[in-house]
Amino acid sequence: MRYSPIKAFRNLKIRRKLLVIILPLVLLPIILLGGMIGYIATQQAYEGITATSKADLDHMTEFTLNLLDGHHRQFEVNRQEKKVIVKRELKALVDLAYTLINQQQQQCEHGHATRNDGQSSARNSFKQVSIGSNGYLFALTSKGTLAVHPAREGENIIDEQDENGHFFIRDLTERAVLSEPGEVLYAIYPWRNEQLGDTSPRNKIVAFRYCPKWDWIVAAGGFLDETYDNPEFEKKSMLALAEQIKSKKVGKTGYIYCMSSDGTMKIHPNAEGQNLISAEDTSGKAFIAEMVKNQDGWIRYPWRNKYDKKARMKIVRYRYFAPWDWIVAVGSYEDEFYQQANDLKWRIAKYVLLLPMIIGIIAVTLVLMASKILTDPIQKMTTVIRRVRQGRLDEQMPVETLDELGELALSFNRMTRMLQKNKEMEASLAQQGKMASLGVLSSGVAHEINNPLGVILGYAGYLEKKIPEDDPNHTFISEIKRESKRCKKIVQDLLSYSRTPKPVLEQTDIVKLLRQIIDFASNHTDLYHVSIEQNLADDIPLLDADADQLRQVVINLLLNAGAASPRGSMIKVNASLEDNAGVLIEFIDEGEGISLENLEKIFEPFFTTKARGTGLGLAITKQIIDMHQGKISIDSVLDQGTTVTIFLPLQREEY
Repeated sequence: MRYSPIKAFRNLKIRRKLLVIILPLVLLPIILLGGMIGYIATQQAYEGITATSKADLDHMTEFTLNLLDGHHRQFEVNRQEKKVIVKRELKALVDLAYTLINQQQQQCEHGHATRNDGQSSARNSFKQVSIGSNGYLFALTSKGTLAVHPAREGENIIDEQDENGHFFIRDLTERAVLSEPGEVLYAIYPWRNEQLGDTSPRNKIVAFRYCPKWDWIVAAGGFLDETYDNPEFEKKSMLALAEQIKSKKVGKTGYIYCMSSDGTMKIHPNAEGQNLISAEDTSGKAFIAEMVKNQDGWIRYPWRNKYDKKARMKIVRYRYFAPWDWIVAVGSYEDEFYQQANDLKWRIAKYVLLLPMIIGIIAVTLVLMASKILTDPIQKMTTVIRRVRQGRLDEQMPVETLDELGELALSFNRMTRMLQKNKEMEASLAQQGKMASLGVLSSGVAHEINNPLGVILGYAGYLEKKIPEDDPNHTFISEIKRESKRCKKIVQDLLSYSRTPKPVLEQTDIVKLLRQIIDFASNHTDLYHVSIEQNLADDIPLLDADADQLRQVVINLLLNAGAASPRGSMIKVNASLEDNAGVLIEFIDEGEGISLENLEKIFEPFFTTKARGTGLGLAITKQIIDMHQGKISIDSVLDQGTTVTIFLPLQREEY
């Protein structure tokens, strides 16, 4: 047989149907919504972290540039200050030498010395002055001949060139001759002094002034590194700066590096001093050359370190530092600054999975609770229906709610009561058929029996009056009379039970009726030995009833209670309104009680526990209560008492 999901679904229990229907409706939107929110949140996180990481790289680059600029400015200002001081000192020496020449010239003019003596004296004075470690005073003519010099005096150096090939002596003499009187000029040029053991050129500064009287250009010079340059100090400071920059980490493995415009690494964690202009990434792109070419921008390239299993994308922010012709670069691997976004993505995924599980458990619990609330009454109804189907029409469905199920239960209970009434009516009709037959028989027999009984009672009464009480036969006559009356009462009760008329319903005040009956019964000779206590509620409304028939019921129950009660005991009569549905009347005595086996037969006709009872009193009572659509029940405990409960409905049902 072919499997059908729809048929299988239809065969499921209601609880499983609710789970199959509701769980997808609850969980699918949550999963879809959670996935959408997770995707959007992850994308936003990636974008935000990317922007933040790029901003961090940019800030780190700016920070490095500020460090370099600060270092540059610090030493440049210091150098400029020292340069001013050195120039001032050199100028003072030149002015001093010029003053010395003027003094010697004046001595010559006054005839105290010859010009050669004056120049010789000035020459000796110049040679005694030293500037720094290797600086000195010298003088040369406008033609380039050294008039005063520690080592090359008398040489013509007009064609001397510095390390850059510049004819610096010619420039110096030309500027001096064209200078203003008293003006001190300056010149800086690279020079390598082999006599001092220089292996590379050093910058030399010279202050000079022209003395036209002797045609001397007086000059004071010295090497910059011996005056205001301090290479050793600057080298140490540069190393400290490099360590400070290299100590700054970018992410876990990113770093900062600086290179010159030719691709030489000036500051680098492990490639310092190397020229990497031709370095290529794993895709073959010369990324260093591109950075040198563009000088400012962003670059993204795959790079694989020795300890990496595969290449990772690296992003670098680079900027140009003009004072040193450097390019500052700050780089980091993308997967490192995306780590937070990846962690966030997995956290979101975890919650997206966890949330439906929690909601699913809650939904299953709620659905099971809801299905239990819905299906428990149905299961109870099913159980009651099975019992009713077995013939137990007295079973009633519990009505716990006022919803559709409660309304169904009420309707079913009403139906079972109607079925029970119909069944009872069928039994009653059958009984009434029997009683009708019995009534026909009784009406025929009653005339035949009553006539002889009347004759017997008449003669017994006549004889009872004629025979003295002390005569032994008087007792027999009295017994004949009493038993004859008993037979006549049995015939009358039999006729009453078989011909109980349909009640004539009228609006009746049940409380007033009960009080009248209790007052009447209190004077009955069979109730002299007991007292009657009445507890009757005042809020009982009028109800449709046959007052005469109810009077017969109450008197019968009171007489039965009195017959079972010991002398001095109390009979209680209670009446109250029961749930606005009917009147509840209780007759409570303190008598000998009724055994359980007799309690089951108490309403059967002709059943009695009395020595001289007919057994029709309670049967007639139940018949009257049933015709009023009421209920009567008896609870009894041996040697403690009996409680008879009658319930009369306020609203009668029409059958």
